[in-house]
Amino acid sequence: MVWDVIEGKWKQLAGSAREEWSKLTDADVDEIGGKKDRLIGKLQERYGYAKADAEKAVSDWMRRREQD
Repeated sequence: MVWDVIEGKWKQLAGSAREEWSKLTDADVDEIGGKKDRLIGKLQERYGYAKADAEKAVSDWMRRREQD
């Protein structure tokens, strides 16, 4: 799934993101607004991930969404 699709369906996928990363608040999800760079930044902030680790986590999550 390309990120443009995720961005366009963010409202539907936001719940999946919250399930994946429970430390994200509703306000975080609203702030992310489907923007990949914002999601990566929030994962770094909330989980202390290095940028590469946050990018991998997002990529893995995207791959799983393709299988759903």
